[in-house]
Amino acid sequence: MDQMQAWAVDRPGPIDGGPLKQVRRTVPEPGAGEVLVKVEACGICRTDLHLTEGDLEPKRPGVVPGHQVVGTVVGQGGRFAAGDRVGIAWLRGTCGVCEFCRQGAENLCPRSTYTGWDADGGFAEYAVVPEDYAYALPADRPAAELAPWLCAGIIGYRSLLRANLPPGGRLGIYGFGSSAHLTAQLALAQGAELFVMTRGKRNRALAKELGAAFVGETADRPPVPLDSAIVFAPAGDVVPYALEALKPGGTAAVAGIYLSDVPVLNYERYLFHERDLRSVTSNTRRDGEELFRLIARLPVTAHTTVVPFGTVDGALADVAHGRASGSLVTVLD
Repeated sequence: MDQMQAWAVDRPGPIDGGPLKQVRRTVPEPGAGEVLVKVEACGICRTDLHLTEGDLEPKRPGVVPGHQVVGTVVGQGGRFAAGDRVGIAWLRGTCGVCEFCRQGAENLCPRSTYTGWDADGGFAEYAVVPEDYAYALPADRPAAELAPWLCAGIIGYRSLLRANLPPGGRLGIYGFGSSAHLTAQLALAQGAELFVMTRGKRNRALAKELGAAFVGETADRPPVPLDSAIVFAPAGDVVPYALEALKPGGTAAVAGIYLSDVPVLNYERYLFHERDLRSVTSNTRRDGEELFRLIARLPVTAHTTVVPFGTVDGALADVAHGRASGSLVTVLD
């Protein structure tokens, strides 16, 4: 059987301890309703870091992370033919029959499965995906530019919907990594006024470059009350800052799959006057389809840093230690 290079979670733990190992694996075989994809590029997501470090417990030993995959179909198929370019995202499967699936809320399906968590993902030369959960992608855009939209972009888009931002409203973003910088562009392109609170000089510089009206430290109070806020930072102690910055009737959405504990909230100070606090859970396929139609017509671009496949572990360490700006992507030959 043909062999391939991949990165697998050996023993979850702090990234500096080497929990992610480069391994050789057999090229997977697609089953019924699946396609085999030759990976062109895979985005590097903070969720991959949480999985590698054990904040998210791997569903099986030796799982291959990576869920922002751009590649070319090379095996089996019905909906897609050999040579088609496709994207593989976080959501990998749902039951299709539960109350949530029937209501169009498949992201809440109790039997949902995920790329790079339940099944091997895109930190590899080849990956398998169910056809119904793959996205058709344009062949004329660089793979590295498309990859971050498959999770950072989709989750950011859903977070924007959950944050109830009114037309031309004021949006606060807390944390300014891969997902945040894409979401910021979507909001700005649709007329929002942007306020960014984040750590790291490089992140603050990128926020200014993209057109934020105000950029400050995480704990800084925006100069005006906000209509909506999105917390991308995986730190629960940021949530009170976001809530306190909202005007009456405003909404704060928490975007991450992992969040440290939120402090006890004083009701009158943080939640009174009908301020809403909402979570974001995965995405639906409809979210992804809507997003790719949007980015085809809006002036939005992923700010990417391409890293060699052999340094994926180092790139995750950069994410962990706040050394990354924009989106990190590994590109395979």
